[in-house]
Amino acid sequence: MYKIVFFDVDGTLLSEVDRSLAASTKEAVTALIDNGIEVVIATGRPHNMCQPFLELGIDNIISANGALIKCKHETIHQSLLAPETVRELSEFAKLNGSGLSYFTDCLAMNGMGRQNERVQEALFETLGLTQYPDAMGSLVDEVCCMCLYADEDEAGKYVEHFPTLRFERFHGYVLNVLEETKVCKSTAMRKVLEHYQIDASESIAFGDGGNDMDMLAAAGLGIAMGNAHDALKQQADFITLKSSEGGIDYALRKFGVI
Repeated sequence: MYKIVFFDVDGTLLSEVDRSLAASTKEAVTALIDNGIEVVIATGRPHNMCQPFLELGIDNIISANGALIKCKHETIHQSLLAPETVRELSEFAKLNGSGLSYFTDCLAMNGMGRQNERVQEALFETLGLTQYPDAMGSLVDEVCCMCLYADEDEAGKYVEHFPTLRFERFHGYVLNVLEETKVCKSTAMRKVLEHYQIDASESIAFGDGGNDMDMLAAAGLGIAMGNAHDALKQQADFITLKSSEGGIDYALRKFGVI
């Protein structure tokens, strides 16, 4: 019996085409909650961009790719980057004209790459944004996650200049910036399971992107959307329909969860 379901957002809960929420998906989520099953959002979005899901009744939010976790509005985990890391990386990005995003409860950018089409495409594909976010006026101490917008050649400069940091790519033009602490969806998922004292075998995870691979692998049942990356489909336990085709509802009914 499954007791908890983890959902990626963009391209999973929300359509891969226009980021809309299908009526069948909304009804499926409501049915899960009515059946007493915990529903968890696991997203790269900052927490303040998850308000529509709170209104849907989902009150377990893993945001910033696992750096911030709130269950029933209680923060059960937060991973903060060292202020010197934020400052030094920001200065280097400014020198190189690279886009950086900063995650607190909200999202801000460093102002670089505003006219870069690859940055704009990545913002939509990973966060559903159609406009470049506000630039951060001044650096703050509590940044839980940073993302670098760069291709392989551009990222190479950062790997060389910051040998103690890890740059993990989860999109063709976006990398997570990590210190020693591992920040990812599966780590956050395990913290939520521990919080609710639920075994991983009793969990389902849905996703479509590279940053969902570890989460699907850690779940009792890993489901890839029909619009998912090929690598994710290859490792998933089941491939459902596309998000825009009602893939969430289809899979949950197929496995008798709703």
